Amino acid sequence: MEDVIIIGGGPIGFINALGLAQAGVRVSVIEAEPHIINSPRAAVYFWSVLGGLGRLGMLEEAEAAGVRKQDYTYLVRSTGERIVYSMEILKGHTPRPYNLHLGQHRIAEIAMRRLKTFSNATVRFGTRLQKLHQDADGVTLSVVTEHDTEELRARWVIGADGAGSTVRRLLGLSFDGITWPERFVATNVYYDFERYGYARATFVIDDRFGAVIAILNNEGLWRCTYMEDATLPEETFLERLPHAYEAILPGQGYYELERASPYSMHQRSAQRYRVGRVVLAGDAAHVTNPTGGLGLTSGLFDSFALYPALTAIVLEGADEEVLDRYSTARRDAFVNRASPQATANKQLIYHANGGGRKLEEALAGLRRLATDPDFLWQRLMFTKSLETPPLLGASRPGYAA
Repeated sequence: MEDVIIIGGGPIGFINALGLAQAGVRVSVIEAEPHIINSPRAAVYFWSVLGGLGRLGMLEEAEAAGVRKQDYTYLVRSTGERIVYSMEILKGHTPRPYNLHLGQHRIAEIAMRRLKTFSNATVRFGTRLQKLHQDADGVTLSVVTEHDTEELRARWVIGADGAGSTVRRLLGLSFDGITWPERFVATNVYYDFERYGYARATFVIDDRFGAVIAILNNEGLWRCTYMEDATLPEETFLERLPHAYEAILPGQGYYELERASPYSMHQRSAQRYRVGRVVLAGDAAHVTNPTGGLGLTSGLFDSFALYPALTAIVLEGADEEVLDRYSTARRDAFVNRASPQATANKQLIYHANGGGRKLEEALAGLRRLATDPDFLWQRLMFTKSLETPPLLGASRPGYAA
């Protein structure tokens, strides 16, 4: 019997597994796909999560593969106004006063490579969960591979298998919320945005051609995410992409599309994140539109709270009630902070807040970011507010963590 089986081989699954394995917990990761999925998804790691990656020994490799950034620009497409601000104010308050840009599949790969160095950890791709049964001592999982069906046994299970979570479905949990009437198209593209004065993270505010544009590496690869009507045929989104790029890309330069992926957007959460010996984390527990990078951020903070709690239960006999506190705290952080802010971000960037007075009020707030240090500080502290204090009685980690 394993101590913990994790369903889902994405960044949240592998990060939880790595934290558990480093502590000495026997852990296995089960992933239905044959490999880590490489599609344009989340790509920003806020300064507030970098300490957690550092504690796992991942940060140095992640920073070597990604790009540090401190600069932000909001570009109002209708007027050409640019609102520019920096994260420099964080210097002296955290050892890492910057965000990191890197595709989420790269973070998953880094965590997996480190995980495979532990003899108490295993990784199985091409293994799909079919059934789940709990009893007083553990969880029995029925899984299907290309050639066989087998049963696995664990004391605890983490469901980290994404928005369409099989674990959540087998637990009978509802996934309450909304699906947006628009579709996001996330693209990775080689284009010289910096030539046109774009910051390493630029938000183009427009009610038709809003976009989030962010650098991904030092070789000129950028993420450009825009929106289209979800009633349009998804299978023909690439035919419409040149028209969108014509409106969004500055100048008339040559671009090279590396990868593109359309996906639906939701604001949803399970009603609880723990059922007996099974715990949810990341998109299996909650999903948000990605504007502002709060989905992966929430999942990372889930992980930084969850794997220490499970470690204490497995190795030290800690009270299982800590997982109920995990469920309550992480759901509160998502439902009451992350999801409302992501919704507001989407309304501003992709809908220009409907124009008029509401847009002007939002722009007035953005302008303060460039002129009011206290206001900027509050803004930069928002992602830190999504963190859950240690669930086992330790003092809350400081910014130097």
